[in-house]
Amino acid sequence: MKKDHFTLPICLLLLVTLSSNWLRPPVVDRQETPKMMYGDQSRLGRPYAKDPHVVKFKGRYLMYFSIPAYTDSSGVKHGWGIGVAQSRNLIDWEKIGEIPPVADYEKAGICAPGALLKDGKVHLFYQTYGGGPKDAICHAWSDDGIHFTRNATNPIFRPTGSWNCGRAIDAEVYRFKNQYFLYFATRDPAYKKQLLGVAVTPLTTSFNRDEWQQLSTEGPILKPELPWEGECIEGASIIERKGELVMFYAGAYNNWPQQIGIARSKDGLHWERMQSDPFLRNGAPGSWNASESGHPHIFEDDDRQTYLFYQGNNDKGRTWLLSNEKLRWKGTRPILP
Repeated sequence: MKKDHFTLPICLLLLVTLSSNWLRPPVVDRQETPKMMYGDQSRLGRPYAKDPHVVKFKGRYLMYFSIPAYTDSSGVKHGWGIGVAQSRNLIDWEKIGEIPPVADYEKAGICAPGALLKDGKVHLFYQTYGGGPKDAICHAWSDDGIHFTRNATNPIFRPTGSWNCGRAIDAEVYRFKNQYFLYFATRDPAYKKQLLGVAVTPLTTSFNRDEWQQLSTEGPILKPELPWEGECIEGASIIERKGELVMFYAGAYNNWPQQIGIARSKDGLHWERMQSDPFLRNGAPGSWNASESGHPHIFEDDDRQTYLFYQGNNDKGRTWLLSNEKLRWKGTRPILP
């Protein structure tokens, strides 16, 4: 009997312990799963959204992103376009429109949008796509953030100089020291390496073609030099911190893997890297961004909180998803969570 009285409580204790473990929800490592995960399935039937750029306009967040070329059910081919999504919290996004190519110079496609607010309007800077060395930066504006009027002088910018091929893509326009700085990616004359350049225009600008002055006349402001950057630096995104510019840039071509680096400048023209290794790497094997963490966009909210948007995938580009990371800062240096 003594043995039976001793065994029963032990059995009950084991049963309660095991039951509590079965009922307890699994532990989720939230560092491994970004809060935001967006992919546009409207064109290909699978998630495919690239090149994010976000503004806050009339009480909501608007995200502009590239959507791929496709052939519709009638056999009509459509070039690359720009999607528009809205959000109230920077996590959940709803697609509300598209900006398709409509002008003759856009007929092969448009993509890689960059946006800013000026005079109560959204100003969109984007590139033509499919023209190789002839691709250039274009401009349009909107009162509602969805329907845009093209600049009559489009394309508004192509670079000059013997160091590049005349192509301009991945526009980023940022206000700094009483000017607007236009950062762009181009290629060397051999069309092998992707490089960064910059032009400026006054604050009174209409962003017309004849109002831009190229500053990078003798060579690129940043070129691939580190092993992880491969043969490409592109997708510059800029923010000012304590009077200094900080650039987030994409190193290496898509899925090499592309990863994100950081650089800084006091004048917008001369840049130095802030570290020799990637700031944001591609993910571990099996993770959603195992193939790439690329094409960054740094967004500063009204409360000065900053979010690093970027694209990623784990299947070498069959799909593309957009996500973000909320950053902290130590002086002028960004810090990942």
